[in-house]
Amino acid sequence: MGVRTHLLPVVLLLVFLLVAREIYPYTEPLNSEVIDGYAIEKVASGFGGPTCLEWADEQHLLMCDRDGGRILSLNSSDGFSATTLLSGLSNPHGIHLSPQHLFISEEGQLTRYDRINFTFSNPTLLVEGVPSGNHQTNAINAFPNGTLIWHSGSTCNVCDENDERNGALLWVNPDTGEHGVLASGVRNSFDGVWVSGMGYLFSDNGRDWDGDHPNEEVNLLVAGASYGWPDDDPEHPIPTGTLGPVAQWTPHTSLNGIDVRPEHSLLPGLNSTAGEGYTVYATVYGSWNTLLPQGHEIVRIDFTPSSTNSSMPTEQWDSKVTRFATDLGTPLPLRFGPDGNLYYATFGSGGTLYRITAN
Repeated sequence: MGVRTHLLPVVLLLVFLLVAREIYPYTEPLNSEVIDGYAIEKVASGFGGPTCLEWADEQHLLMCDRDGGRILSLNSSDGFSATTLLSGLSNPHGIHLSPQHLFISEEGQLTRYDRINFTFSNPTLLVEGVPSGNHQTNAINAFPNGTLIWHSGSTCNVCDENDERNGALLWVNPDTGEHGVLASGVRNSFDGVWVSGMGYLFSDNGRDWDGDHPNEEVNLLVAGASYGWPDDDPEHPIPTGTLGPVAQWTPHTSLNGIDVRPEHSLLPGLNSTAGEGYTVYATVYGSWNTLLPQGHEIVRIDFTPSSTNSSMPTEQWDSKVTRFATDLGTPLPLRFGPDGNLYYATFGSGGTLYRITAN
């Protein structure tokens, strides 16, 4: 009995440390760091669950607040004061603006609104009935020709989906809602970005519960291709007939929001006009599927032309991934602003918007 009593404080300490390990990354960041020469600044807070950011013009930043079921406009000339543009939405995870319309990705459906400046009306349901489960429908972006690219997560960790629209990127006609599978085998792609000179880059988060497999991915879109899930496994990380990633990061860390660095930005990156290559930045949310905390950071990804002579687009680029900012809590969406600075928001209670600038 004495031995058991002696061990009790040790057991309680271990339990406390495990609980603290799970909670700490999701609290207000206390020790955020960015590489030398740059600074992180909190600019607004109290948003609940930010899942998307999109600049409407030089002054107004639009935000999806999933927990509030709303779309907000944050006025950068007025201390990022928030105005609710739309409410009553079902887990909004992405928006896309065109001159005449606003498209909103909600859970299982895609809706188009008519747009006059910041007034949105006449909601039209373009697509509905996409199943949700472990994941849901995420970002909505567009090709330069206007065709929409819709990110649709898997309903499970590893399974054969009943609906081919899950675990995929979908193309959507913005006028009619006609849609189909653009790329399959994409377990849970949160966001993507069109990079002129490369194509469409998108994040994809791999399965859980498989040790150090698989790495989180950044993929280059090839229409009609499969990207491996759910047939990938530790012995076959890139199954025959599927495409591998153009960049990778730590397994189970949830690489999500992604944006390309503009040439006028003072943040570090390659000069594409000089032929050096392209730089994108991405948030790494962090995961509960690791023993020790990982992620909770922003990474810089440099793409340079490969020396290979392959005709396959995904083999024409080399990549280098480096940490840019760490201990950020739970960063999810990010976008470069018209000013060239990098804006990101943390997800969770008291969701907060931050800005990274050059000193």
